[in-house]
Amino acid sequence: MQKAQRTSKKRITSWHLIGAQVATFRRAAGLTQAALADQCRVSDDTIASIEQGRRALQLDFAMVLDQLLDTKTALQVAVSKVPQKERFPAFVQDFVDYEQNALSLMSYQNQVVPGLLQTEEYARFVLSCQYPPLEEHEQEDQVAARMARQRLLARKPRPMLHFIIEESVLRSEMGEPGMMRRQIERLRECAELPFVSIQIMPSDLPKHAALDGPMVLLETPDHDYLAYVEGQLVSFLHDDPDDVSVLQQKYGMLRSQALTPEESIRLLEHLLGER
Repeated sequence: MQKAQRTSKKRITSWHLIGAQVATFRRAAGLTQAALADQCRVSDDTIASIEQGRRALQLDFAMVLDQLLDTKTALQVAVSKVPQKERFPAFVQDFVDYEQNALSLMSYQNQVVPGLLQTEEYARFVLSCQYPPLEEHEQEDQVAARMARQRLLARKPRPMLHFIIEESVLRSEMGEPGMMRRQIERLRECAELPFVSIQIMPSDLPKHAALDGPMVLLETPDHDYLAYVEGQLVSFLHDDPDDVSVLQQKYGMLRSQALTPEESIRLLEHLLGER
């Protein structure tokens, strides 16, 4: 999963309006974004994302801002009145926040190993393939961010994680010869974790339910269901139940088409024997 980008068609939501309120109240209080962030003990980017409508203002944080900016519960009331269908931003640059707090997560990838399961070596190689090329410091920042996401694997309570990976991804000859072997060893280790399930989609499959690309489905702590999809220059978070249901059905079909977890482990071991 790469960092989400906005689509060219911008949808004005309640979060844009609330963000504009935050910016107005902040300026009226004579504070810069950095100064407000410092008082709230959050990053400058958090305040900027909220003001731009890219990040939902959580109710508890709205209460903090109301107190700091002396806005007499205005933000708390605004957040509480957000329509149910708009509780999650339509365009999300910080999907990782949802990922890190997920109760369950299901991921299908058809080009690369899922970021949560990548070795640092593999992640660095994948990011080095981006075009236009990243500056060296940008690449290292993204590698570090990707590795930090893997804290989810050590989180308690444990999330339930399921991954479907195309066999062609694992048979790839890209990169240094030993890189993929070490990545497959990593997958084999993860497959032994009791809360992780890995299924491999065989290359000789006569039918395939997701030829239109990868997806990530997750359940939030409030038992909401989200779906994240991305493509060239666009990433989108679906929170509409009808849209999410369609992708859940698609993922269910993928699970039935893929090798079982036991068969997938045997294939991983076979691939290790070939390398």
